[in-house]
Amino acid sequence: MSVFALACLLAGCSALRLGYANGESVVYWWLDSYVDFTSEQKPWVKNQLRQLFAWHRTTQLADYARLLAQAQQTLQRPVTPADALEEYAALKKRAMLGTDKALPALADLALSLQPAQIDHLAKKFASNNEKYRKDTLQGDVEDRQRFRFKKFMKQAEYWFGDFSAQQEAQLRAASNARPLNNELWMADRLQRQQELIRLLRKIQAERPGREVVMAMLRSYIASVFNIFTYDEHKAFFDASQDAHARLIALMVNAATPQQKAHAAKRLQSLIDDCRTLAAH
Repeated sequence: MSVFALACLLAGCSALRLGYANGESVVYWWLDSYVDFTSEQKPWVKNQLRQLFAWHRTTQLADYARLLAQAQQTLQRPVTPADALEEYAALKKRAMLGTDKALPALADLALSLQPAQIDHLAKKFASNNEKYRKDTLQGDVEDRQRFRFKKFMKQAEYWFGDFSAQQEAQLRAASNARPLNNELWMADRLQRQQELIRLLRKIQAERPGREVVMAMLRSYIASVFNIFTYDEHKAFFDASQDAHARLIALMVNAATPQQKAHAAKRLQSLIDDCRTLAAH
């Protein structure tokens, strides 16, 4: 179930309440590492993040609690790949809702960026890409399959606990059945980054109105969710999504009652955190 992706985002490094307590600072420093804010931008960005977190806490967390509670119920029945795809669509819808709320601030930030800051962003992308290449473009097919499966199992074990050798073999077979083309994922990553740099340079040079910038940024973000090179490689990306949905369904359906209870307990902790934060 892709709802676990939402739960992973909410969980962060530890409890959701701890994440919210430090969330504004964490997001600020993450953004600053990419943009290198000026002294004039810093207080404004912090204030915008404060407002965004307040909005999210008061308007979105109750909905997240409901979604996570639905996931608890789903654990009690057989799960289909269609269920996983439906939940992914629900998560994307919620992500775009947050995007729309942040668009005015994002547009103002884009309009305030200096050429040196856009250069800084491009260099940060290049640095990140080196690590990505080392992680995903090294070794033969078996090495890449192993690396991808290890990442999947790290999350699976967080939610369900230890898996038996038989379960792990089933999951490994389903993982390996997913289409593998890391070069294509890398190409999409580069195209996404290059398009953002091009867009920001265009905004910086032409200084369009705020509403125009908001529309440009929303179109870009929607394209990120839909994959930039989708039209050229539709068959691969569709097959990848379908195969991942089958893997998620297999993970849930192969889980023992004890493993499902483990996942339900993890989810309940997040549900409680969502409700507590929303109430305050």
